[in-house]
Amino acid sequence: MSEHKSIQAIEDELVEEFSLFDSWDDKYEYIIDMGKKLAPLENEHKLDENKVRGCQSTVWLVSEYNDGLIRFKADSDAIITKGLVSMLIRVLSNHTPDEIIDADLGFIQKIGMTTHLAQTRANGLLSMVKQMKNFALAYKIKNSMTHG
Repeated sequence: MSEHKSIQAIEDELVEEFSLFDSWDDKYEYIIDMGKKLAPLENEHKLDENKVRGCQSTVWLVSEYNDGLIRFKADSDAIITKGLVSMLIRVLSNHTPDEIIDADLGFIQKIGMTTHLAQTRANGLLSMVKQMKNFALAYKIKNSMTHG
């Protein structure tokens, strides 16, 4: 089994990867590339209730909770958005509810996304983060009720 990397360590990796690119065109290419590598979401999950509200493009986000860790799966009909959600999944998946809730996700700003994304995309990104943290909170509450 591979070592469990902290959310911060994964964020630092992403910041480092993005620092290799000089132009935003290259960074967008990289984001698109990550989106293409995202495992496709099964059609049965592409339901209205799994859509992230606040995203201009359609984003489906689902989570599962096993052995104390949350795993996320997602898809989008927009290639850049798919890349953005794939980055969030890379950072937040396979962590505990508390780790996800406490994550500050500073990499988004360090990479320069808050300044380079169109306002609607930046809002969508925040909506995806909020949704993932909401899932984590829900699992945490459910846990404390069943084990508390």
